[in-house]
Amino acid sequence: MFSGKFGGRQIDLIGVLGFVILMAVLPLIFGGNYLIGVLTVSVIYGIWAVTWDFMSGLTGRENFGHSLFIGVGAYTAGFANTVFGFNGWWSIPAAMVMAAIFALAIGLPTLRLKGPYFALAMLSSAVIMQRLMLIFWEHTGGEEGINGLTPLIHSQLGFYYFALAALVVLTAFLLVLARSNWGLILRAIRGDEATCQAAGINVTFYKMASLVISAAFAGAGGAMYAHYQLQVSPQLFAVVTSITIITMVYVGGMASIYGPVGGAILLVLLTELLRNFGEWRLMIYSLTLILILFFLPNGLIAPTWRKVRAAWGRKS
Repeated sequence: MFSGKFGGRQIDLIGVLGFVILMAVLPLIFGGNYLIGVLTVSVIYGIWAVTWDFMSGLTGRENFGHSLFIGVGAYTAGFANTVFGFNGWWSIPAAMVMAAIFALAIGLPTLRLKGPYFALAMLSSAVIMQRLMLIFWEHTGGEEGINGLTPLIHSQLGFYYFALAALVVLTAFLLVLARSNWGLILRAIRGDEATCQAAGINVTFYKMASLVISAAFAGAGGAMYAHYQLQVSPQLFAVVTSITIITMVYVGGMASIYGPVGGAILLVLLTELLRNFGEWRLMIYSLTLILILFFLPNGLIAPTWRKVRAAWGRKS
């Protein structure tokens, strides 16, 4: 018989349902293609943020070149759709495979590096890839990129719901992994990698596998973004893309998996809300980020939810 008390998992489930319902009804309440577009972009950024957090947040090996996998996924979708004539839906798994291959090729030699060298190696890889897209402009379109991709879903609202569903499923999948023995090992590696090696744990395998998973789903997000924008440009490889994603993760709460989703949506919406402030927009946005990161070093979204969860659990 139901006692009226809620456990931790039940509270989390209510929170997920509340989030999904809120995100689902927002475009219906306010309407307008502009809002749907902003929400769609925020959801895709959520996919990129949660994939970064799964590898870098859990292992502590910060990836400053996450845009590499996003760009590879987007360009794979662009070439597959416009050059080879693949159906747009097939470009998503193709993007995942190609991003995973890049993760293997770059991760195998760089994940063994100590200190900040992995982050710098990934950052350099993204910069090099962006430059290559410009050098081989005859094939990549140069600054203009690849245009003329076919939409996955012709309805803008329909695509938004598809992206939202993908975000929820992906976050749930990565959260289950993060809370399994796999996640415990990744957190142990972040705490003391040398001790894990001494205990017989294949540290390189776990770091490599988590990077491949992170890259594959980031590539899928890149492909979705390409088919939403109907074009791909070298700007996706830019360092600012990676820095933006990392900022979203820190605001949401690193190593929480679900926190970066809220951080991404919050910052994308904040950017749009500040458009009316004109030249003051960048200063207000930067000041807000500084205040959040300074006074809330553990992030905003995940710690807030933990407090709500604890208070709700005590009351029930």
